[in-house]
Amino acid sequence: MATALPSGPAAPAAPAFANANAAFAAALFDEFARAGIRHVCVCPGSRSAPLAIAAARAPGLRVWTHLDERAAAFFALGIAKASRTAVALVCTSGTAAANFLPAVVEAHLARVPLLVLTADRPAELRDWGAAQTIDQVRLFGSHARWFAELPLPEPHASLLRHVRATAARAVAVASGRPAGPVHLNVPYREPLAPVAVPDDVAALAALDASPALRGRPERPYLRLDDASTAPSAPLVERLVRDLRAARRGILLAGPDDRDPALAAALAKLARTAGWPLLADGASPLRTGSHVGMTPICGAHDAFLRVERFAARHTPDLVLRFGAPPTSQATARWLEHSNDMDLRLVDAEGGFADPSQGAAEIVRADPVALCHALADAWGQQPGRTSETWLSSFQRAESAAQGVLTRGIETAPLLCAPAVVRALAAALPHDAVLFASNSMAVRDVDSFLSPAKKPLRVLVSRGANGIDGIPSTALGAAAALETSLALLTGDLAFLHDVGGLLAARRHGLSVLCVVVNDDGGGIFSYLPVAGYGEDAHFEDLFTTPHGVDLAHATALAGGRHVCVTEQNELEEALGRACAEPGLQVVEARIAREANVAHHRALWAAVAGAVAQEFGA
Repeated sequence: MATALPSGPAAPAAPAFANANAAFAAALFDEFARAGIRHVCVCPGSRSAPLAIAAARAPGLRVWTHLDERAAAFFALGIAKASRTAVALVCTSGTAAANFLPAVVEAHLARVPLLVLTADRPAELRDWGAAQTIDQVRLFGSHARWFAELPLPEPHASLLRHVRATAARAVAVASGRPAGPVHLNVPYREPLAPVAVPDDVAALAALDASPALRGRPERPYLRLDDASTAPSAPLVERLVRDLRAARRGILLAGPDDRDPALAAALAKLARTAGWPLLADGASPLRTGSHVGMTPICGAHDAFLRVERFAARHTPDLVLRFGAPPTSQATARWLEHSNDMDLRLVDAEGGFADPSQGAAEIVRADPVALCHALADAWGQQPGRTSETWLSSFQRAESAAQGVLTRGIETAPLLCAPAVVRALAAALPHDAVLFASNSMAVRDVDSFLSPAKKPLRVLVSRGANGIDGIPSTALGAAAALETSLALLTGDLAFLHDVGGLLAARRHGLSVLCVVVNDDGGGIFSYLPVAGYGEDAHFEDLFTTPHGVDLAHATALAGGRHVCVTEQNELEEALGRACAEPGLQVVEARIAREANVAHHRALWAAVAGAVAQEFGA
């Protein structure tokens, strides 16, 4: 039996903060948490030690550690995309910060809120050859919504107030309209560890009751309210008048996942107006309960390739929501409609109009605008005829029928079958993250409209293939539902180190890799016609011959390779039921895949021509 030791004098209470560095970092993360931040991604480093320790100690924050900054940044991007909330990102000084750039660019262009904190050397060490020291001031240039460099920590109330107000402002700007990355550069002198500095301890103790040190009770130090973007009555009245006057109206839903209420609101407007609704594969309109009672067109990429149909069905007014369409056929159709009146709905101040054809950009909340337009439309129909709507519905039906038959009867496994098999295998309310290059195009072309809800996430800001697995894993970390990544082999290998996060954090993700041994998208481009005269294989498709099982094993995942459609369906069924990292590699022949795509498009053209007697 243990004997109790005699009690001595009470030990002195530990100081609230060991030094000014710790107090500053704690104030930052305290205000981040008060402003709604819940996730922080941290990479190891010495100069960033005060930030990392403060993040780990802050109540209410989940810290995700990563081995490298590039993967960490895309992981944070994925959390922010999936949760639709800002995420903090921390690194040490030097080139560590530079590795954040690709994800910061994507966050900027895709309007994803990120708080990027880069630790830095003090001014006396910059530009004097000190290790791990580069110019970090405005490192991300125009890609950051806002940049601020914090002062070197000192135990003064004025500086602590500045830190708290800056933290609140950073979250507000990152989460505002438009959302995006905010960069805070945070210099520190030694000590970087939580070593007690007596003078700092004494000075901070004198501030113990101050809001500068402890924050305001039960609320942020600085609260910022969003400006209203509700549509005004005159705007709604004018738009309804213009929309009702249109004879050949189109609603277009581009990639946009920022508001889950958009699908129901836009579907309501489509039903009220009686207009065809062209739904991008990365929009929230392609699947969900509204499908079946709303004039959704999901095969527009296929039937708008039919030149005769496209020429005879040019719209006079298009109201577009979300980003520009993934489909090049749809984009060309809009560009060549010379008399078209294109209106873009964007409450966040953007100019997402690559062809510069828009006549108006409507600065109003999309959901509120849809409801207001539908409610103001009235009981009487507009000038758009039922023939206009039925033409698109007939084209949609003909195209979907041909696509289904062509995919189901294909003798070889090709990418369109992978898209449909994956969508069928995923449970209700699952999330599909579609990589760039061919994956997102195949989702747009071959994901059928369905009532089974499927949330589609993409990285269509800069449209790059970098960081795709890390972004998908970050999305999985933020969600409590099944998530699958559909990607090509090059995008998978481009971020193979990012897969380590799956094992490190115990994440469950299904990665479906369409492996055609290289960059298959180039086979659809004009350069492919030049063959070896352009060194096509070496310079563009870049075949690699890598066994993806080795990459999967590196991250502790389970890998299976399939070459037949029945094998794919069985593998997907098993993988969807298993935890952890599951990699299903669909190995396809590149030339056969290209030929299959072209055969499907030709079959759609024939069916549309037969349907319309052309």
